[in-house]
Amino acid sequence: MKRIFTVLAAVLLLTAAMAVTASASDYDAVAEDLSAIGVFRGTSSGFELDRAPTRSEAAIMLVRLYGAEDDAKTAYAAGQLTMPFTDVGTTAAPYVAWLYENGIVNGVSATKFGTGACSAKMYCAFLLRALGYQDGVDFQYADTLAFAQEKGFYDPIQFSGTFLRDDLAAVTYQALGTDLKDGSAYLLKSLIDNGAVDAQAATPMTEKIEAYRALQQASAGMDASTAMDVDVTAAIDMTVAQDGETVSMPMTMDGGMQMILDEDDLQMAYDFDIGMMGDTMTMREWLTDGWVYVETEVDGETVRTKTQVDLAEQLALIQQAQASASMDMVNVSGLAMVDSITTRTQGTNTVYTLVISGPSMNSMMSTAFSAMLGSDLLPAEDLQAMMEMLSFDDITAVYTVDRSGDLKDIQMTFAMEMTVPAEEGAAPMVMTMDYDMTMTVNATGDSVRITFPNFSNFEEVTVPEIAA
Repeated sequence: MKRIFTVLAAVLLLTAAMAVTASASDYDAVAEDLSAIGVFRGTSSGFELDRAPTRSEAAIMLVRLYGAEDDAKTAYAAGQLTMPFTDVGTTAAPYVAWLYENGIVNGVSATKFGTGACSAKMYCAFLLRALGYQDGVDFQYADTLAFAQEKGFYDPIQFSGTFLRDDLAAVTYQALGTDLKDGSAYLLKSLIDNGAVDAQAATPMTEKIEAYRALQQASAGMDASTAMDVDVTAAIDMTVAQDGETVSMPMTMDGGMQMILDEDDLQMAYDFDIGMMGDTMTMREWLTDGWVYVETEVDGETVRTKTQVDLAEQLALIQQAQASASMDMVNVSGLAMVDSITTRTQGTNTVYTLVISGPSMNSMMSTAFSAMLGSDLLPAEDLQAMMEMLSFDDITAVYTVDRSGDLKDIQMTFAMEMTVPAEEGAAPMVMTMDYDMTMTVNATGDSVRITFPNFSNFEEVTVPEIAA
């Protein structure tokens, strides 16, 4: 029975880890939304989301985000705008000239603007300028991506790999939901107020942005809290089918987690019952005074161990996570992955329902598992091969927020399928998994208390070092 649990845990980890690499085009709906308000446009070949954007295309987007497209075209046609660059085409010329005259962009040389691809760093610098920030004053160009992440519209995991037009559309979408430097409005609202974007055409986007921002603000208290107490229940219905035979492996998880993150100590407690095919394994884990204590019960056998950990290292990781959560801007870095978000009132609570597209599951899962996955453990080519076996259905996440603006619970459901090729002449193996999870927030902050058992009968073990 122990081996079954071990194998199942490995399968679940691998299926999650395989979702790290994003597909070539995850943000088609985002491109359509941006096109509807005149910010993003395609070519004669369509949106071409699977290729890298050029510097000229980025310049065009930037002028639109300044709300200056009409002014740029009119002034350039009247000869009021000039530029020294000889490598800019007629379509991009008014935009590049406007940016040059206003001191917003420079070329790669005195006479060349540059025809190469636009990188994530370069484009995020453009977006930060549109939000009112100045490189060299508010941020250094070398730190552009970190500053964009701090301001809440860029996530390095979400936009890992080659920066494509697909990514350009997504990060633009998220920047439109980001506050301006002066805090007067978020970028899309400022464009609407200035008449650069039609308010009616933008209504679906503004409603989505404002609902998402409200949800993020409600969740921020929990993200930044130094203590929390939550209950978690989950049901995973897994089936494996091959050669006409189907094996069902339902799994349940029921328990709770408590965490207190103190400057001088970390205290955590996990207590879960994991059930599979009629059998149950109980796992309990505690962290206190620099020791991890683990108690496992399987088939009537109880194993208790303790391991000393580097508390300073653990504290540094926690403080880093808290620093990233404690931003002075609303974090909208996941906005582009949300297909829809609706709100409704339930008594004194507000219920937010998010639907995340299947392809965007890649980015969602990579956030949780990228730290566990290294190139030495799973090379990129192997990861890509396994990604081709996977397909995800839409993810539905339901958040309940009370009248005080605090998060009460989260429910998440999704389904995935993995098709594993077999040897020549044999049928492939198809694994499906339906996942249903609920997390209830019992307490946060100073009201969280952890009661520890007597650890005198826990046997010390040493975690071996793993070579690269």
